[in-house]
Amino acid sequence: MIKRCRGLGKAGVARIYFFKGFESVGAIPALFLFCLLMQTFGSPAALGQTRYDRHVIFENSLTDRSYYFSQGSVVAPSMLEISGGKFPVDDRIFFSPPNSLRLKWNSQFGGDWRMTLKVANRYGRRFEFSGNALFLRCYAETELWREESPLIALQDANGVTTPDIKLLSLLDKLPAQQWVQIKLPLSTFVPIFQSTDEVKFDVRQLANIFFVQRLDDGKEHTLYIDDVRIGDDAPDTNNLPTTPAGLTAKGYDSHIDLTWATNQAVQPLRYKIYRSWDDKTYAPLGMQKGHLARYVDFIGAPNKTAYYKISALDANDNESPFSLAARAGTREMSDDELLTMVQEACFRYYWEAAHPDAGMAIEILPGDENLVAVGSSGFGIMALVVAVERGFITREQGVERMLKIVRFLKNADRFHGVWPHFLDGRTGKTIPYFGKYDDGGDLVETAFLMQGLLVARQYFARNPNTEREIRDTITALWKTVEWNWYRKEPNGDFLYWHWSPNHAWHISHPLVGWNETMIVYLLAIASPAYSVPASLYHTGWAGQSELAVRYRQGWGRTTQGDHYTNGNTYFGIKLDVGVGTGGDLFFTHFSFMGFNPRNKKDRYTNYFKNNRNLALINRAYCIANPNQRAGFGENCWGLSAGINSGGGKPNPREENGTINCMASLASFPYTPQESMAALKHFYHDHGSKLWGIYGFRDGFNLTENWFEDVNMALNQAPIVVMIENYRSGLIWKLFMSNPEIKPMLEKVEFVDDGN
Repeated sequence: MIKRCRGLGKAGVARIYFFKGFESVGAIPALFLFCLLMQTFGSPAALGQTRYDRHVIFENSLTDRSYYFSQGSVVAPSMLEISGGKFPVDDRIFFSPPNSLRLKWNSQFGGDWRMTLKVANRYGRRFEFSGNALFLRCYAETELWREESPLIALQDANGVTTPDIKLLSLLDKLPAQQWVQIKLPLSTFVPIFQSTDEVKFDVRQLANIFFVQRLDDGKEHTLYIDDVRIGDDAPDTNNLPTTPAGLTAKGYDSHIDLTWATNQAVQPLRYKIYRSWDDKTYAPLGMQKGHLARYVDFIGAPNKTAYYKISALDANDNESPFSLAARAGTREMSDDELLTMVQEACFRYYWEAAHPDAGMAIEILPGDENLVAVGSSGFGIMALVVAVERGFITREQGVERMLKIVRFLKNADRFHGVWPHFLDGRTGKTIPYFGKYDDGGDLVETAFLMQGLLVARQYFARNPNTEREIRDTITALWKTVEWNWYRKEPNGDFLYWHWSPNHAWHISHPLVGWNETMIVYLLAIASPAYSVPASLYHTGWAGQSELAVRYRQGWGRTTQGDHYTNGNTYFGIKLDVGVGTGGDLFFTHFSFMGFNPRNKKDRYTNYFKNNRNLALINRAYCIANPNQRAGFGENCWGLSAGINSGGGKPNPREENGTINCMASLASFPYTPQESMAALKHFYHDHGSKLWGIYGFRDGFNLTENWFEDVNMALNQAPIVVMIENYRSGLIWKLFMSNPEIKPMLEKVEFVDDGN
């Protein structure tokens, strides 16, 4: 089976391998597998989405110059302004700050042009739109008459396209230099002739909006387009939204955080942010979704003071009065302060954006707000412990959240003690996100979760009944995970990723290293009730059977490291263990957030040193930059799976120019100087696009002028936790202090390496 994954961009082709004798997905990393399967089987409609996401198509562009989710084409002699093949962005004229789309054309006889505005269909996200009309704000530099206006058409995700109609079908003209809202009821898009095809356009699955050349008038026109959304063609009202309250501002090195109180009774569609340098003249700065109560103003330099006010807007753009003003200033921060700033911001993803009923992490935002990620929540639990220790939240708050989590997990679906990949945060029921066979236990996600729970069991060790309940519940959950069941056969040499009560071992995916699944074997051997023999570490994880060798060759497409050990040198750096140049950097993070590899060596390597070498090879590749990717260099490195990378590996055929922020920042214990240089580069040089309300966004690609405005649960917490392991070793100390861990290390034959 071969299918191009959108996440791979231009990097190449993703493959799923099936081996003779059993149906098994090749050794594909979990994060990449998620992207791959979603592209193969399709992203399901969201179970939960915000009001904003049901309506808004375009509000502003995170990138300047061009809007990533667009495409333009032109046939001479017509002319169309295109920026890098995409819709140009303008930051001088806008309706919703800070920018708009600029459509500039000259339609000539015999020519043609088309500009496509795409709905952002991000990894993990497919929202259904709601409404009976298309709304867009337009601003013409010079008067634009109906007959001069371009055509417009809509297309849904199934490829069904409406007829073209005039953009100004319901208006005689657009006045010059004035923002006008155009309303186009969907009933306006009617065919001149009836079709023999009964397939109908589905606005819920809107995918593209086309702007197309109409009459060849030979004139140059410029039209600015902003605030594009689907809604109901309802009359305007004069009932103003409630004025936002509680606005506060806090300054950091180069940005200012704004927070305010949300209106629980009547949620606005969005907020509008205003800034002033003198507390007298306020100018619009940006917009925020109506369900959020935080905004980041990235000023870009220390020692600047700013004043802020915000307003609330409803679906008809009725605007509330301004809030009271808030004031803050930026200041130069030390390296230690920068680390704390990054940890606190990334932690907010698990605190402010957690599921309200489960208390657990949402897989991706924007995304399905009921899609609770089991493994990511284990990472989030470790981040929660860091947050309590660092004072981001109180211990009482941490205890309250942990109680919510463990009570939810106790009653959630389990399969021989193993949780599925995703749970519905409202009910605790399995969400078979990847199709009908994904309806059972996921041993890898469970191991990630249990790693975090065991950390929490050691941290919340005080005597109050609340902390005792946390410990007792975690112990009960830990004791009832049937790791040995996932051996598939009583004498099997491997642990297997999935089991389904309806489809048994249909997926039949063995866990073979080197990848992120080492922690599964360690916990399975350490289990107090359902352990597996330590020999599985060597026959399964580090196995060198024909099956294991073919497995590694399947995803690595190389014999280097196909027997688990490698021994080759890359960029002058020797790699003991790993396939090829080592794969995605999250291999060095996910199993080592709790498990401390320092001073420990098994019969294959010292994993702390091996992980350090993997990070250095990754960085060295980015410095060498064989594909000539924009931005790559000594301070801009980090290849790993993420939103746009589809799996980023340090070799020319398996990277598409996307830098994943977590990759280098979660490597702090291994490469502190190199990781700090990357942190400062991401923050100081790209912070205006890369830093958001939950810290660093997932990634960016300067070659494609792409910055993704999403955060992902698998990638935010490793930054928090691994920075803490570098700073204090807290999470490592807690996990390793569990009484089951030392006997496990002895069984596997780890020895003290002294390094």
